[in-house]
Amino acid sequence: MTNMKSNPHKDHRKRVRARYREHGLDSFHEHEVLELLLYYCYPMRDTNEIAHKMLNTFGSLHNLFEADVEVLMDILDCTENVAVLLNLIPTLANRYYRSRWGEKIILDKVELAAEYAMNLFVGATVEHFYVLHLDAQRKLINKSLISKGVLDEVAVYPRKITQETLNNNASCVILTHNHPGGTSRPSAEDNETTRKIAEMLTSLGVKTLDHIIVAGDKYFSYAMRDRSRFVRGYD
Repeated sequence: MTNMKSNPHKDHRKRVRARYREHGLDSFHEHEVLELLLYYCYPMRDTNEIAHKMLNTFGSLHNLFEADVEVLMDILDCTENVAVLLNLIPTLANRYYRSRWGEKIILDKVELAAEYAMNLFVGATVEHFYVLHLDAQRKLINKSLISKGVLDEVAVYPRKITQETLNNNASCVILTHNHPGGTSRPSAEDNETTRKIAEMLTSLGVKTLDHIIVAGDKYFSYAMRDRSRFVRGYD
């Protein structure tokens, strides 16, 4: 009688899904998160091995997810299906956060404003500078993308900020930009930019409540650290 060896990989996907349903992703390593995601592109292959190769090539999940579809297809030699799925993750997260906030957004506390700002920059690989236009009750009227630059460099246009603020009939604003791959600590240039914009908007009768700098899951708020010099705060 032939002895049949048990297959250690049998029901592996079922166990991984059960682990996710019970514990979420907090207990997963990066390669295990990617392995689970790739189940939906590779129904029969060992996605653990594929996940390791992808991470070895790109270094991290965020580098992988932020790569262009064409770059992914070229470097990984993968199908468009796989590349689109990977590239979709940060933009899908961004859309989720926008939907979660809904239409009536009140930014009357630094914690709320910082959370909203961090959501804006999910998946961003270059610097973006936004002005959040608020009414007197701190309700968000609109957000304006003032500029989008290369890594660690963004141009801020005072005339555009003035025009957007007047167009939205804002009583006050919150400035926010990101430092992709860097620290949330403001630079001397950030300080000077904040001062100039705040002074310009004050001349229009518009208050600058805060300037929030985002770096990943961390942020710096001028309202918390340097209110007396540049911004008015949320009071």
